[in-house]
Amino acid sequence: MKISKKTKIVLVSLMILLSSFVFWVIYENKNIQVNELTVKSENLPDDFSGYKIAHISDLHNTEFGNNNNRLLTLIKNSCPDIIVITGDIVDSRKTDVQIASDFINNASRIAPVYYVTGNHEARVNEENRIDNVALDENITILHNEDVLIQKGESEIQLIGIDDPDYVSVTYSEDYMNYELEKYSNGKHFKILLSHRPELFDAYVSNNIDVVFSGHAHGGQFRLPFVGGIIAPHQGLFPEYDSGLHTENNTNLIVSRGLGNSIFPFRINNPPEIIIVTLRQ
Repeated sequence: MKISKKTKIVLVSLMILLSSFVFWVIYENKNIQVNELTVKSENLPDDFSGYKIAHISDLHNTEFGNNNNRLLTLIKNSCPDIIVITGDIVDSRKTDVQIASDFINNASRIAPVYYVTGNHEARVNEENRIDNVALDENITILHNEDVLIQKGESEIQLIGIDDPDYVSVTYSEDYMNYELEKYSNGKHFKILLSHRPELFDAYVSNNIDVVFSGHAHGGQFRLPFVGGIIAPHQGLFPEYDSGLHTENNTNLIVSRGLGNSIFPFRINNPPEIIIVTLRQ
């Protein structure tokens, strides 16, 4: 059957469009955005105004350059005071704990690293848990505990809560409220590392000042002027898929993350690092 010239033009045009789309998706998934946010709070001690935090989440064993050199260079260039990692540094479907531990160890040579678990850490076997590999002394893994960070004459409190799957609980919000209740009336400025953004109500009700979360992968596929399409534990058109959300005195920062899990690619949703500067 002879194909008309018009049909050939249409087919060639479609092939060019498809090829361009595939190239764009590959390019976008390999190139990290560095997004800067300023979070203001009257509760912040004077000494911590200007304090800079690099937020990393949901690496899922992805590598950006040899030994994640491209990722580490971007973090280093941001000159953070600390680096926080909010879970899913490994991936339970393609687990390579060496990639994760190498990244964390190298990041800790840039600034102190504080890390909490995500739901994927809960799924890997014991030998592939970050706790059980050699980590530098500049790394703190927080399992439902807190540390005080000092600058000048002031202190802030950094709290890390394990993902609900990590401790095998069914009612996530009850669990989070239980773990945070002991901090809710504390005197310190409180920063929380917790993998799940959908528990925002619990963070607000327990008077947390700043929360770092991930998990939503930016909604995986993003529509202009709409946002993410789907996220774990939030379903379609998630409310907390990226960026800064504020209620009362609580500021929630949701990272779109760096890697992929169930879906092997993102659309209109580049991987990201968030650099947060605290201000009064």
